[in-house]
Amino acid sequence: MTVATMTDWTRRRPQPHWLARLFDYKPFLVVACLTPALGLLLVFLTYPLGLGIWLSFTDTKIGGAGKYIGLDNFEYLLEDPQFWGAVFYSVFYTAVATFGKFALGLWLALLLNNHVPFKSLLRAIILLPWIVPTVLSALAFWWLYDPQFSIFSYVAVDVLGIRSTPFDFLSTTWPARWSLIAANIWRGIPFVAISLLAGLQTISPSLYEAALLDGSSAWQRFRYITFPLLLPILAIVMTFSIIFTFTDFQLVYAITRGGPLNSTHLMATLAFQRGISGGELGEGAAIAVAMIPFLVGATLFSYFALARRKWQQGEADD
Repeated sequence: MTVATMTDWTRRRPQPHWLARLFDYKPFLVVACLTPALGLLLVFLTYPLGLGIWLSFTDTKIGGAGKYIGLDNFEYLLEDPQFWGAVFYSVFYTAVATFGKFALGLWLALLLNNHVPFKSLLRAIILLPWIVPTVLSALAFWWLYDPQFSIFSYVAVDVLGIRSTPFDFLSTTWPARWSLIAANIWRGIPFVAISLLAGLQTISPSLYEAALLDGSSAWQRFRYITFPLLLPILAIVMTFSIIFTFTDFQLVYAITRGGPLNSTHLMATLAFQRGISGGELGEGAAIAVAMIPFLVGATLFSYFALARRKWQQGEADD
C-alpha cells in the first residue's frame, strides 16, 4: 500500500463521535468525576455550614423568622458561665479521653502486632465496641452507672460487702465527668488500635532485626524505629480522634443529657439544648460556630505533624 493510498484511507475512515472524543479529554473526565462529589459536599456540608454561620448572627427562634443582630449572640456567650463551663469540659474531655485512647490503643496495637495465640479472634473482639451503635453503648453504660441496677454497686455492696451504699456515678459533677470519659475511651480504643496496627504492619521487620544485632533495647527500638515511622499514621488518627471526641454528642446526651446541673455539657450538647430544646436557633448556632477554631486547630496539628515527618525524611515541603 502506497503512502498516498494510506492517507486517502485515513481520511475516509469514520471519525469517532464528538461525545467519544469528549470522554477521551482528560480535563473533562476530571470535572465529570468530581462534580457529583462536589455537589454532595455543597448540599450536605457547605450549605449547612453557611446557614449555621448566618443563623449565629441572627436572633432566629424556632417557628419564627429572625433578624440580623451582628455579634450580639457571641457577646452574650462571652459573659455566659455555662458556655465557658462547656468549653472547659469539652477541652478537658477531649484531652483526657484522647490520651487514654491512644495509650491503651497503642498498647493493644503493639501487642497484636506480635505473634500471640488467637490473634484474629482478638482483633475481632477488640472491634466490637466500635461496631456497636453509640446509643446502645451509651445505654449500656447508663445501666452500669445507675445506682440501683449497677453491677459495680451489686458487687461492692452485696457480693464483697466493701460498701454499705451503692455507687452514685452520675449525680455529682466530677464522678459524672469521669464516667463519661471512661465510656468514651472504651468506645474509641478499637479505632485507634486497629489504625495503629495497620501502620505497624507496614514497618519492615528487617529494621528491628538490625537494631537487635546492634544490641538495642525494646524502648530504643520503639523510640528510634516504631515511633518515627508511625508518626504520620499517629498524626492522622489523633486528628480524627480529637475531632470525633470534641464533637461527641450521642454518648453524652444519652447518659447524662448535660447533667448534673449542666456540668457535663460539651459544646455540641449545649448548642443542641439552646438551639433545639430551648428554641433559640441563633444562640445555638453561635455555640456551634464557636467550635470551628478548635476543629481547625486539630486539622493544623495533623498538617504540621506530617510536615515534620517530611522534613525528617529530607523531602521538600510542598
